[in-house]
Amino acid sequence: MNRLILFSADLEEKNLAVLHDRRAQHIRSVLGSKIGDSLKFGVANGESGTAQVLSDNGTHIYLQLEYSQAPPISFLPCSLVLALPRPKVARRLIQAICTLGVSELHLINAYRVDKSYWKSHYLEEDQLREQLLLGMEQSGSTLMPEVHQHSLFRPFAEDVFPKLIGGKTALIAHPYSETKCPVALNCPSVLVVGPEGGFTQFEVDLLSAQGALPVSIGNRILRVETAVTALLGRLYELS
Repeated sequence: MNRLILFSADLEEKNLAVLHDRRAQHIRSVLGSKIGDSLKFGVANGESGTAQVLSDNGTHIYLQLEYSQAPPISFLPCSLVLALPRPKVARRLIQAICTLGVSELHLINAYRVDKSYWKSHYLEEDQLREQLLLGMEQSGSTLMPEVHQHSLFRPFAEDVFPKLIGGKTALIAHPYSETKCPVALNCPSVLVVGPEGGFTQFEVDLLSAQGALPVSIGNRILRVETAVTALLGRLYELS
């Protein structure tokens, strides 16, 4: 935990927070913080500063908050469209996406996405928020990306995707494309990454028809979590 992330429900007053969940246990057992010790904090999508441990009764930790004027770590100007990965991968990947600074995540269906993935409990709001929270704690950012779910591919591709990519560079990660992925793009973009088996040609053609460009980062076939990290590192300075 490089920054403690708080939510409005954690605040008894603007300058007083009370924790009794995993975060309290982490402060106590992993960070080893004692009464009087300080740590960095941030309110999700809000201000940040320094929190001092006021008391710890073994169940609840009370924190005195002092706010600073430091601006939050900004998002990358990137929306990620991701074919829904298998649950074990998705948890790690959602954390990583948040850590890297993606501003918006769209989880979509595809022909090679197992239908059972959509029934996984990790897609519930509280489970998604926990994975995003872990990513924010790692990166030190207080900004939580938005997550959208689209269980039908064609309605997403024909109705949502054109609006999403308006005025932006839209790229489809496709290992068989002869077009190389740009480097240091650093402008608003939408990056589309398919499932482990890749998009079908029909899916690539439908997304391309809306204005997206299939691109490749080489001949190696990468796992989804590796591909996402490699692509974001190629397209942006991960500030």
